[in-house]
Amino acid sequence: MNVLFAVSEAFPFAKTGGLADVAYSLPKALRKLGVDVRVIMPKYGDIPSDYSTKMKHLCHFTVPVGWRNQYCGIEYLNFDGVPFYFIDNEYYFKRPGYYGYYDDGERFSYFSRAVCEAIYHLDFDVDIIHVNDWHTSVIPVLLKAHYSHSPKHQKIKTVLTIHNLRYQGVFPKEVMYDLLSLPDEYFDENKLKFYDAISFLKGGIIFADKVVTVSKTYANEIRTLSYGEGLHGLLSGIGDKLIGIVNGIDYEVYNPATDKFIFVNYDANTFERRKKENKFRLQQMLNLPVSDEIVLIGMVSRLTKEKGIDLIERILRRLLTLPVQLVILGAGDYHYEQMFKHYASAYPSEVSANICYSEELARKIYAGSDMYLMPSLVEPCGISQLIAMRYGSVPIVRETGGLKDTVKPYNQFTCEGWGFSFANYDPAELFAIIKYALSIYSDKAQWRSIVYQAMTRDNSWNVSAIEYNRVYEQLLK
Repeated sequence: MNVLFAVSEAFPFAKTGGLADVAYSLPKALRKLGVDVRVIMPKYGDIPSDYSTKMKHLCHFTVPVGWRNQYCGIEYLNFDGVPFYFIDNEYYFKRPGYYGYYDDGERFSYFSRAVCEAIYHLDFDVDIIHVNDWHTSVIPVLLKAHYSHSPKHQKIKTVLTIHNLRYQGVFPKEVMYDLLSLPDEYFDENKLKFYDAISFLKGGIIFADKVVTVSKTYANEIRTLSYGEGLHGLLSGIGDKLIGIVNGIDYEVYNPATDKFIFVNYDANTFERRKKENKFRLQQMLNLPVSDEIVLIGMVSRLTKEKGIDLIERILRRLLTLPVQLVILGAGDYHYEQMFKHYASAYPSEVSANICYSEELARKIYAGSDMYLMPSLVEPCGISQLIAMRYGSVPIVRETGGLKDTVKPYNQFTCEGWGFSFANYDPAELFAIIKYALSIYSDKAQWRSIVYQAMTRDNSWNVSAIEYNRVYEQLLK
């Protein structure tokens, strides 16, 4: 089985969020199952030279973008056992960053058409194109509209994974004619039309053979008005064409037993003493009082309302009256950045605000924190809670999306569960669940059991890759 994994970013070449991690880890896990998965992505100007200089030029051709023909080169690099193809066009991709340009509609129209054209030129007989988010979700539309008579394209099935429904690739309807060369019939409610514009993601949902989102709960949530971002009616109407498969994390990358970023390595059998050493050294590094009786709560997050930061704002003064320290790492909305800076200045023994992003410090927070706070308003899957569990930091989450699917609330009567959760988006509920977690922390035997359960959960890509493989096999029957 041959799968071409089309994506706008992939670790370690280009990364803005969890999509890049998925695009690296999922193909690697699928290849271990015997699926020949190859990734195709843009060759951005910001790809580190350590990688770009090692790429091999395979071929070049032209790609129709409306009435124009644009150059396309195919570069190749095998990284960590996964073959990567890179679409090379300096006009579209040799720019700082990856997204946010006035012509993103044209850039990813070109990229999507280039992926389709590349099928003619790759030494790879594609069975399935797996597209991801709006940047590539117009590919199933293009296959139907422009390639239905091509022997190389006719048999290709398509899978669309929606990583976050909020971002839909909505552009003026002129993009449909001028860039995608689609006829008038595609400007229809049952095709690309989205109000008075077009939506790439909507087109993908309608034309893909299977639609997957990144947790079972999120797959149900997006069928509702509250989470559906204007597409809830469409998503409700496609039945079991839409399913949820929860993301995993790469256990080779995130492994406290071998992680070079943390102070002391440990595993599920040695965490009790060695994790405590990570906590003490993190407190020392951040100029916080060193104590095991004080609960260290970590957060590595974008500082936005979507991540529940407004809930934290509403309880923070009360929270700091409890025996806790709060370590924040991240950036985002100016208001929340300034809020955490203020509290760090006013309460230097209780709050450490690190308004930046550092992978090294992130790992130290996962390894050194007792609890990990993630009270998200919306969380399609979430990666941070999975990493936190891997490192024995017990998650406190809101029951939404993948947080609900991956964190089982601790039951002190059965001693089952590896986290704490609350249901309603309410600051009083958040405060109450933190107080409950603190009461359990004081019982070292119970806490040891919770941490052990968290660390021994299998949140790797192994299970999820099997589910994706099952989807592929069903499409090819």
